[in-house]
Amino acid sequence: MNQLQHETSPYLLQHKNNPVDWFPWSNNALEKAKNENKLLVISIGYAACHWCHVMEHESFEDTEVANVMNTHFVSIKVDREERPDLDQIYMNVAMITSGQGGWPLNVIALPDGKPIFAGTYFPKANWINALLYFHNLSINEPNKLIQQAERITQGLHQLEYMPLEEKNNNIHAALQDIIWQNWKDKLDYDWGGKIGAPKFMMPNNYEYLLRYAKRANNDNTHQIIKTTLKKMAFGGLHDVIGGGFARYSVDAQWKVPHFEKMLYDNGQLLSLYAQVYQHTKRPMYKQICSKILDWLEREMTDMYGGLYASLDADSEGIEGKFYCWTYTELKQVCGEDFELIKDVYNITKEGNFEHGLNVLFRTNDHEYYMHEYQLTNAEFQSKLDAIHTLLLIKRNKKIRPSTDDKILTEWNAIAIKGLCDAYKAFGDNQYLKKAIRTMDFILTYCKCADFRLYRNFKNGKSSINAFLQDYAFLIDALIALHQITLEEKYLHEANQFLEYTIQHFYNNQNGMFYITSDLDEALITRCMDSSDNVIPSGNAAMAKNLLLIGKYFAKEEYIQMSQTMLNNVLDACIKNPMYYSNWAIVLDMHLHLDIELVIIGKNAFNDLKDIQTTYLSDVLITGATTESQMPLLKDRYQKDKTLFYVCKNKSCSLPIENIEQIKKMLSSN
Repeated sequence: MNQLQHETSPYLLQHKNNPVDWFPWSNNALEKAKNENKLLVISIGYAACHWCHVMEHESFEDTEVANVMNTHFVSIKVDREERPDLDQIYMNVAMITSGQGGWPLNVIALPDGKPIFAGTYFPKANWINALLYFHNLSINEPNKLIQQAERITQGLHQLEYMPLEEKNNNIHAALQDIIWQNWKDKLDYDWGGKIGAPKFMMPNNYEYLLRYAKRANNDNTHQIIKTTLKKMAFGGLHDVIGGGFARYSVDAQWKVPHFEKMLYDNGQLLSLYAQVYQHTKRPMYKQICSKILDWLEREMTDMYGGLYASLDADSEGIEGKFYCWTYTELKQVCGEDFELIKDVYNITKEGNFEHGLNVLFRTNDHEYYMHEYQLTNAEFQSKLDAIHTLLLIKRNKKIRPSTDDKILTEWNAIAIKGLCDAYKAFGDNQYLKKAIRTMDFILTYCKCADFRLYRNFKNGKSSINAFLQDYAFLIDALIALHQITLEEKYLHEANQFLEYTIQHFYNNQNGMFYITSDLDEALITRCMDSSDNVIPSGNAAMAKNLLLIGKYFAKEEYIQMSQTMLNNVLDACIKNPMYYSNWAIVLDMHLHLDIELVIIGKNAFNDLKDIQTTYLSDVLITGATTESQMPLLKDRYQKDKTLFYVCKNKSCSLPIENIEQIKKMLSSN
């Protein structure tokens, strides 16, 4: 075994028996490289990554490759999910040097970590050639490598630099129309999502577009949201048998996924489908959320209440085998309904995927099958549900893909926010209980007395200081929990975490936040994220948090800090909104979050539950069942009454006791 045997990360432990003498990222590894005058190999991946497994099998399990690496290099394995700071630094290297990135990410660096070269997947022969090339350069022309490393490191510093936008941009509603104009031609109106392949789901894109669609009443915006949500649900990346979604589709029609299942995707999709359900009341969206919840409970929940990170793409050495079916298997399970299922899910004898396997994906609406098979809607849905149940029973007897059972604060917080949004939409207490239990886990096992957080938890152990994303999304989740429970404690926790984040992550020169705390080890550069990707930017989430906490606690300085952050990225958001959609939500909130609804009194919780089934993106909700000293609640409690206050532009209505009157006021907004 190598040095990874002492780690808790499932990804690192996957490599503990490699003949490569792997080290985890540590000062010991860097010192060893320095003392032995060897270059570093820094290989970054994650447990559910298919091509990481391929390269491990072809190269890192191979003794010839291992001999080259062990003789000439000090080799470090990094779980990108545990160390997003290292991942961002070296992914930026790949983008600077080659214009593309991905995982596995393989870097060759000087002993101090300054990078010389970065690439992704290498076949065995190519990898050996690359290793020997850089080893020979280090012996024969070391100055060339030092100069290369300095140039790349300087490029990293320039890439990370974000100046303070000293001129206050004139934020106005017309900017949202400009954003739409710059976005609309990049969207696929036939299949949903972004034009082309691969297709990532990017839930945050459609959360923003839903806000815009509500205001602009633009038919194209409504249509792209509807099309995207339906096509994703019909596609092979949606696990109709067990619930949840795979990470992305390799094609432009959502048919064949890359089969890994990530917690962060499904947490965001809970939010998206729940919010669009609030707006449209389409039953399919409710069913999708219900099955995501079932999957979380059945497959992703730790005995302590935290949520696991992901499920692998591979099982039995084949990508997607667990989720796919042979023609014969389906025929045996489906019995007399096989012809229907074959038609619904595009099943063929030779298989619609690799290895003679079939991915289950739909291309037609249910009305088509109702007509073809002379079924009512209820009969069609009943047959599908019955077959899905039988297929789940059959599938559970297969060899499962491995579970990455580490628990990440950031991803759990994203899931909590999704559960809160689902509770708002459906009023189902299962979502509320799950959200509270998961939050209790994070606050019990990942929080320190001084409000410092740990990022990870595994086997009773937390070892990694949390990053900006952990704090940002936890604050977001705490605010969401207050909004559905009216428990004041969640807002106070959120405010304390916000103060800690400002103290340890804030850059006073430009008003943004670093990814790493000032308590963390110094790396070759201190990263600062701004663009939104499959997980939104931590800085965008912090800008949202500052605005909301500023309103809840009447802290105008927080609102101004949020405005400054938005100002810094506003030009990029306008020009390339697809990758700044969470910032676009921050813009929307600064423009339109001008209504405050206060519900206070003995029935406040039940009345809130009734009100929140409606999509209310422009309303800041708070309340209590008892007296409160919070700025929006102070002196408003009256015994034996439940009162509603609607405030706009710091002017409040007289207290109202009739909930129907309040619902009418809010719906007319």
